[in-house]
Amino acid sequence: MSRFPIAAATPASIVDALKAVAGNPPKVRASFAKGRCVRGTYVPSDRAAEITLSQSFIKPSRVVARFSVGGGNPEVADTDNLVLRGFSFRLGGDEHRSDILVQSAPVHFARTLDQMLAFLKARIPGPDGRPDLEKVRAFSVANPETRHQADYITAHPLPGSFAGTTYWGVHCFPATNSQGETRLIKFKLVPVGWDVPLTEGEARTKTADFLHDDLLKRINTGDVRFNVMALLDRPGDPAMDVTIRWPDEDRREAVRLGTIVITGVEPKEACDASIFDPANLAEGIGHPPDEIFAARRAAYIISLGKRR
Repeated sequence: MSRFPIAAATPASIVDALKAVAGNPPKVRASFAKGRCVRGTYVPSDRAAEITLSQSFIKPSRVVARFSVGGGNPEVADTDNLVLRGFSFRLGGDEHRSDILVQSAPVHFARTLDQMLAFLKARIPGPDGRPDLEKVRAFSVANPETRHQADYITAHPLPGSFAGTTYWGVHCFPATNSQGETRLIKFKLVPVGWDVPLTEGEARTKTADFLHDDLLKRINTGDVRFNVMALLDRPGDPAMDVTIRWPDEDRREAVRLGTIVITGVEPKEACDASIFDPANLAEGIGHPPDEIFAARRAAYIISLGKRR
């Protein structure tokens, strides 16, 4: 199978393909359709200003956030071990707001928009409601980098809690500090104190909504907090290919920018009335240079229009 689709991809065609893969459910997100809207607080560390002058990261603020399960099916089971877990959060006030999107794997499933569209088209269900597995295999053979995300997911146990999952940003953000120094960072959210993977036996006992039920219990006990980490770049790190990781990324030097504490649940509308806009970044955090990020904002706005 060719590495290049016949027609060039657009944000609109990506949204349509995401919806088609999920069976075109109405009035839901094209991706990460199932989720829970929450609120909390952000407290910066004393080292945040070393990395960025962004007011959204160096000042305390309220937080609006959303935990989610990957894919465009709002009925997906929390026990599905083939999809991502996501966390989107908004820091800062109206004049210095930043929206950050992270997920439970450190890479994206496609390098370019064209490759992303071809990946999705290969998985659109046929008349029997199932994708053509031969078509999927052929695409994977021709595009081996699109296996990196799936390989990471299958190599790790099913997360046992939204609150006990490590979340990664797949993009490289230019961060500028008050001295005018700019370097690339990747965001990583690390649960404070614990991580909760499940054994295969434990996973089989869980209900279809266990992550959402667990989240409510942990919020009520004040047990949902994350350190917001900035992984620091080195010379030669790849910045354009979101299907590959930085070398030694798990042991990479990192600076804690601050801590998010989730304190309550918000009505669904608090997150669904608008979007977590990945391009909305307060001065001091720049837009990543890769092609996938450049298309995200338009795709999210299109998806919001379809939801309405």
